Amino acid sequence: MSESPKLYTNKPKKAQLKQYQQQQASAPSSMASSGSSTVSQAAATAPPPPPPPHQPPQPPKESFARRYRFLWPLLLVVNFTVGAYLFTRTKKKDVATEEAGDHDVPTTPVSTSAASAATVTEKSPILPPVMEPAKLRAPIPADQQRELFKWMLEEKRKVKPKDPEEKKRIDEEKAILKQFIRAKSIPNL
Repeated sequence: MSESPKLYTNKPKKAQLKQYQQQQASAPSSMASSGSSTVSQAAATAPPPPPPPHQPPQPPKESFARRYRFLWPLLLVVNFTVGAYLFTRTKKKDVATEEAGDHDVPTTPVSTSAASAATVTEKSPILPPVMEPAKLRAPIPADQQRELFKWMLEEKRKVKPKDPEEKKRIDEEKAILKQFIRAKSIPNL
């Protein structure tokens, strides 16, 4: 009569199964080698002992932390690295906001030519600023200007505004570009 397969909660390893099978095989052979007189006396006086139940010894249960002890240093290094990255990133933002707050930015809009002239005069107060004459270029055809305006509008749509003021400014620029694209005649720039 064969036994049905047993389901183990902790499956034994092959080495443990081999050791158990060797113990089972050596137990009957040790009784047979003890001598024929003792075997016949033992057989006459008592029935043979029942075989032990077929259950391999349970391996000692290890805790989760001990089973995965090689992961702990890795986990600590990754955690430390992420923490250092977040710390330095916020530190850079703080430094950037402090630097922006230290500089006095004029609130009134200043033209770029006036600003560049002011910086030139600050650098060299002795020499007067040298202005190059503007070169006349060939006018750009209206079709190319429209294509350029369309491209600029697409680029403006891709921009992600950081605050409501910037969003408002971008929306105004997009509205102006749309007016230029829809207009029948494009103004000369």
